[in-house]
Amino acid sequence: MDTINTFLSTEIYDGKSLSDLLTLEFLASVVGNVLAAILILLIGLMVGGWVKRRIVNVAERHESLDNTLFHFLGNIARYIVLAFAALFVLNTFGVQTTSIVAAIGAAGLAIGLALQGTLSNVAAGVMIIIFRPIKLGDFVEVAGVMGTVKDITLNTTELAGMSNTQIIIPNSEVWGNIITNYSVYDTRRAEWVFGVDYGANLKAAEQVIRNTIMSDPRSLGDPEPFIQVNNLGDFSVDFLVRVWVKSADYFQYQADMKRRVKEALDEAGISIPFPTQTLIQAAE
Repeated sequence: MDTINTFLSTEIYDGKSLSDLLTLEFLASVVGNVLAAILILLIGLMVGGWVKRRIVNVAERHESLDNTLFHFLGNIARYIVLAFAALFVLNTFGVQTTSIVAAIGAAGLAIGLALQGTLSNVAAGVMIIIFRPIKLGDFVEVAGVMGTVKDITLNTTELAGMSNTQIIIPNSEVWGNIITNYSVYDTRRAEWVFGVDYGANLKAAEQVIRNTIMSDPRSLGDPEPFIQVNNLGDFSVDFLVRVWVKSADYFQYQADMKRRVKEALDEAGISIPFPTQTLIQAAE
């Protein structure tokens, strides 16, 4: 019996013994605190979600604003609201949040030293989102790979590769490398080199190339196309051809023109030379 009394009188929580905790008054206060904590969390989640949506909607209403940046700012605002909600929950249970904040700061320093690589990705992600060298939907080449930007988070950038494969690149690799963004400008300049035989009529060959390329509706006449003899090679006279086209048409356009010019030169009787080799066998 003495053992039971000793156990019941043992201090367990906030200067209270087990016998004190088993009272209806204390249990009611605990239930009240739990319900209050749940209510605070629910309110925090709703307010955080509302704040994020309001920030994101600002970018959706104005086309000149970048969606990626405002999604990032919306997430930051949501996390701040949730952090305050968590502090209110702790206060509800009588926890001194001042000491917790200090402990979190010390732990954050230790974690930061241990996770320098991860933090460099976060810092690079912030720089990417703020300075916007790339944004969602851009077709880019970065860190040696090409693809369409699908998502930018604090740690990684996601690309959809040429064969629709998912490519995840750490943000430090994105920010620390040369970025080629093919989607920034509305137009691009396609370029080819077409070689014709030395015996060909160069004026006629130039006209065939010009007519073939400029007859395509995707070819832009402004700026003026550049079609001129650029090199006298070992086997051919080379025409350098440069034509402007809309960026969205670039890849298919460039491939189409190679075939059409080849077929047009064939129809005009203008040969396209290729390296040949003559073997002479010595008489025995």
